Amino acid sequence: MPTLISRLKPDWYILLIVGMVALASVLPARGVAAPAFGLATKIAIGLVFFLHGAKLSREAVIRGVTHWRLHLLVLAATFLLFPVLCLGLAALPGWITPAALAPGLVFLGCLPSTIQSSIGFTAIARGNVAATVASATASNLLGIALTPILAGLIMHARGGGLSLHSAQSIVVQLLVPFVAGQVLRGWIGGWVSKNGKLLSYVDRGSILLVVYSAFSEAVVGGIWSRVSALDLLRLLILCAVLLALVLLATVAAARFLKFDTADEITIVFCGSKKSLASGVPMAGVLFPGASLGPILLPIMLFHQIQLMACAVIAQAYARRLEPEHETGADTALQTG
Repeated sequence: MPTLISRLKPDWYILLIVGMVALASVLPARGVAAPAFGLATKIAIGLVFFLHGAKLSREAVIRGVTHWRLHLLVLAATFLLFPVLCLGLAALPGWITPAALAPGLVFLGCLPSTIQSSIGFTAIARGNVAATVASATASNLLGIALTPILAGLIMHARGGGLSLHSAQSIVVQLLVPFVAGQVLRGWIGGWVSKNGKLLSYVDRGSILLVVYSAFSEAVVGGIWSRVSALDLLRLLILCAVLLALVLLATVAAARFLKFDTADEITIVFCGSKKSLASGVPMAGVLFPGASLGPILLPIMLFHQIQLMACAVIAQAYARRLEPEHETGADTALQTG
């Protein structure tokens, strides 16, 4: 119970992100400070993806890759089910889905799954951790290419779209640093692994900078005249409905295809997540300017909701499997 209560509390990092939004609302970067923050943001985004490339173990990609049915189902939930559902929510009437926040919902649907929280919740729920590592890693690798492509195709169909400049920015700010990190992993991989905690602060600090810079431009552009408190409440409800639909769909699909409970846990936790860590830097590249603030709001809300909901679900799975583990332990002792 104490573990569950601690996981239900708002994540301190989410509170910091909200703090950046509040700071930008009160004291946005203006005038000569705006270009400086813009340059710092681009450098920070490149650094985030360089670190992702340097941290990613090739063994993690290979591990569990033979479990192709599980991985295909997770990827289908992440890159097919989510975009379809988010596109449907974005197409609802304006009194349900605020028009200013609809593009952010579409972008949310195109993001890859999380790695750290997917693995953490799978471990708590006593699921297939090795398969979770493989699925979450594959999702993030594919997301570097699939997220911009999906977002571009869907938003083009809705009258938007991504420019040639955005495509070039993806290569320069996302792919090049990521590949550089992978290439240099042989030399710096050990140091990166050893200093993981320190580098996580760099990673998270970069995201905070992106959020502050994005909302500074959005505040100067008049975001709070277009997005009200009622709009945020409606967005919160939409994000909760979206998560509930995906959770139900992944559980139903896993059971229909007769996966065992350990694999079902992996499918549920990998297939229902969207990555804030990848989403914020990607959005910073794809949606520069004042439009970035509203794009980030859905993923910020969805991220906290998914953490709270999955904490409860992980504990429920663990309690359900506890008798099986105890029986297995007793049998092992008797055999010994």
